[in-house]
Amino acid sequence: MSTSKQVILVTGASSGIGLATAEALLERGHTVYGAARRVDRMAHLGARGGHALALDVTDDASMEAAVQTILDAEGRVDALVNNAGYGSYGAVEEVPIDEARRQFEVNLFGLARMIQLVLPSMRAQKSGTIVNVSSMGGKVYFPLGAWYHATKHALEGFSDSLRMELAEHGVDVVIVEPGAIRTEWSDIAQDHMDETSGSGPYADLTAKMTRLFEGSEGSPPTVIADVIVEAVEADSPKTRYVAGANARALLTARALLPDRAFDTLLRSQLK
Repeated sequence: MSTSKQVILVTGASSGIGLATAEALLERGHTVYGAARRVDRMAHLGARGGHALALDVTDDASMEAAVQTILDAEGRVDALVNNAGYGSYGAVEEVPIDEARRQFEVNLFGLARMIQLVLPSMRAQKSGTIVNVSSMGGKVYFPLGAWYHATKHALEGFSDSLRMELAEHGVDVVIVEPGAIRTEWSDIAQDHMDETSGSGPYADLTAKMTRLFEGSEGSPPTVIADVIVEAVEADSPKTRYVAGANARALLTARALLPDRAFDTLLRSQLK
């Protein structure tokens, strides 16, 4: 493990996994830039030696400005933790296609643009780590989550290809696959689901999914922050890290069971 001080950018750092990660990295002595739209919620990072940046991953000018601010101040970015994202749930038939596009803009295209912006400096120094926060939802699936799972399945393949592209340049690409975590994510996903499909032909399925969300006992976000710190500080990080409630069990079941059998397993969780 490398204990050298690094310059690290964490997106989606105003709450949940992003905030816990920024705090954990600061405790390890790194130079940390937390970035999010809600800058006021990151104010305390400054008191701990960190930096808060305004960032909207759907706005190219905002992304360019955030990365340039770090390069001007530090001359380098050693690690990028792509954590910004949200879950948009609802029946495929009923989710407006503009909302589906926004889900991809935030969860995939914004992430990809952040990578494009930091890569020139990482290649120049022949080192760097890119951590893409995916989900167990990048390997498994639930009803009413088609657009969210599509973004995370896409992120898995994107990250695998990127890892091979960057190997000769000394840049590591790491995928983190959280399970159920106690953050605002589930509330946002549930609100989208209820608003979109809480009445009409998918109301019964929405009610079952709501009970599943409400009955899920998630792990604290520090569980994911710990593995991100491990990945960033590792001389040779793993390509994937799995942590959090239900993640290993569901990923193992998905790997071992045929599709129909896994469908049956998920249906049993909805009863």
